[in-house]
This record gives sequence, structure tokens and C-alpha cells, in this order.
Amino acid sequence: MEVRGYNRALMDALAEPGQGAWVRRGPAGGGLMGATEGASIGGRVLVLNATFEPIHVCTVRRATVLLLKAKAEMLERGELVVRSERLRLERPVVIRLVAYVRVPRDVRRRKITRKAVLARDAWTCQYCGSERHGLTVDHVIPRSRGGESVWENIVASCAPCNRRKGNRLPREIEMHPRTAPRPPGPNVFIRVAAPKVPASWEPYLAMAA
Repeated sequence: MEVRGYNRALMDALAEPGQGAWVRRGPAGGGLMGATEGASIGGRVLVLNATFEPIHVCTVRRATVLLLKAKAEMLERGELVVRSERLRLERPVVIRLVAYVRVPRDVRRRKITRKAVLARDAWTCQYCGSERHGLTVDHVIPRSRGGESVWENIVASCAPCNRRKGNRLPREIEMHPRTAPRPPGPNVFIRVAAPKVPASWEPYLAMAA
């Protein structure tokens, strides 16, 4: 079965909110211990397509419902257990959809945000190479000089470089991006949705890089 038009609304429709709490797993063979009564199911789960391609980040609650509906399988699990009145389920960390979902490929239609640009450029100034805090974005060809707001014309920049470059063209001040800007790969949006990527996600992200 193929589901067309994948988007966030689809994930929301597949996984209705439910009730649950965290329970920490006990030692091997020792059952469950340390229930946190009334705690909400939080955290983030990496969602893979049926082809193992990373396509989404959802909440543990949504992932749990997908698993219970047999719409996904669990590939990686955490150290906690999700508990409701009638079931106990290991906390999902990475799940894979059973049915293939068609994902739009036109990245150029994705909204350009500061976080996405910084993630694409590895949080590094594309002029001086610094990784200082407070990075901003810069139009390589200034908008006042005819530059467009497209992926190929926007880079991460530190404040000093941004001020130095100002309204000038790269050739006028000899400030050229270290890497030619281009539309980002799908993993960039995964990292924007979950800035602190768990180690268990990395093998799946690396395969799609």
C-alpha cells in the first residue's frame, strides 16, 4: 500500500493522542519499577520510511499509537517503558513505517529558516569558518543588489563578517562562501526538529546522507 501526499497532518491523523506514563525498566528479569504517575509522554522519535529513509520526527505518543496500530515497527528502544492502564510498551526511539509513504522531493519549496540554513552549514560561518554563538544568515548577493532569497544565495554568517561584508558583492570585498550554498538534504530538517540527535539515530541519518 502506498500513501500519497505525506505531511505532518498525515502523521497526526495516524496517531491520535492517548494517555500514558513513564516507567523505568528494572534489572534483567526484574519487571518494572519506579512509575512516574501522570507524567506525559514526551521526547522525540525518528520515523523512517519503509525504505529506511529518515522522513520525520514525532513524539513518543504518536509513535506509540503507530506501533499499536501495526502501522510501524520498532527498530530502536530506550531505557524507559510507556505504560497505560492496559499495556506496557518499551519507549520507541526509532520506528519504521510498514507502508511506503511518498515524500515530496522539491526542497526549494520548503520554507527557508535561519535554523535550517545554520544546520545545513554545520553551524559554521561560511566566510571565516568560526563556530561562535549568535550566528545569523547573509545573502551572498545582497537583495539590494538583485540577490534572491533562495537556498543558493543564503549562507550562515557570524555578526562580524556580516557587518564587514555589508551591502557589497563578494568580489568587491573578496569574501566568498567556503562552500557553494545549495538546497539542503532531508537530514537537515530532521536535525532542525531535534537539535540534540540521539546516538542511536546517527546510523540511520548517515545512510541517508
